[in-house]
Amino acid sequence: MNSPYFAGVDVGSLSTEAMILDTTDEPVSYSIIQTGANSIDAASESFEKALAKSGVSQDQVKSIVATGYGRISIPFADKRVTEISCHALGAYHLFPDTGTVIDIGGQDSKVIRVGDGGKVLDFTMNDKCAAGTGRFLEVMADKLQVSLNEMGPLSLKAGGEVSISSICTVFAESEVVSLVAQNHPKNEVIRGLHRAVVNRVWSMIKSIGVHGAVTMSGGVAKNSGVVGLIEERLGKPIHVHPEPQIIGALGAALLAKKNFLRASP
Repeated sequence: MNSPYFAGVDVGSLSTEAMILDTTDEPVSYSIIQTGANSIDAASESFEKALAKSGVSQDQVKSIVATGYGRISIPFADKRVTEISCHALGAYHLFPDTGTVIDIGGQDSKVIRVGDGGKVLDFTMNDKCAAGTGRFLEVMADKLQVSLNEMGPLSLKAGGEVSISSICTVFAESEVVSLVAQNHPKNEVIRGLHRAVVNRVWSMIKSIGVHGAVTMSGGVAKNSGVVGLIEERLGKPIHVHPEPQIIGALGAALLAKKNFLRASP
């Protein structure tokens, strides 16, 4: 336990992840918690939980990089890096043939073109509106009285789909309530919601282009219905890590190690 360790903390709008990495770039532990109202508290709690799971003490962690929308306010980070760079590097580390990253997070979506070594070559993002994001699906799940985890499997069982005319969260919420009142099957409404999300991100994918293998990160990557519809549009499978929410924190931890080695004599 005398070797140095490195950490990445990804403070998102809905969830915060922390990753502890060893000198071989192997994840030692990670934690995922809800961000809540205070991003500083969430970052500290997530980091402490990851440390506790790893058995690593804080003084053994030689470098910490913060990323995500709340990165600026994290006092214990040695460096703060945009989530674009961290998702690109994390995805490339897990899947070295990655050329395109689709990250659908809690409040925004990004499509990133990735080059050798996980370098960002180009990107586009939707950060002005929660339409087509994890928050959008969370609100719709609540209206449909199903859990987020159920939405993917229910969508895949749908015999058809109900078209959702609005991707705006407020208008789509009213539309979903009306569709349920008209006795449309829930799974077909859910598939329609997933289609609306995919249509939203597809315009971003077209603006960047599809290069190499496609890796999906962020919480929505856990939704098999959304992933399946994107694969259908792409005409090829997508890389999805068993825990896609940790990709940003992994990229941040990898950068923390690089920063430490660069500064070492």
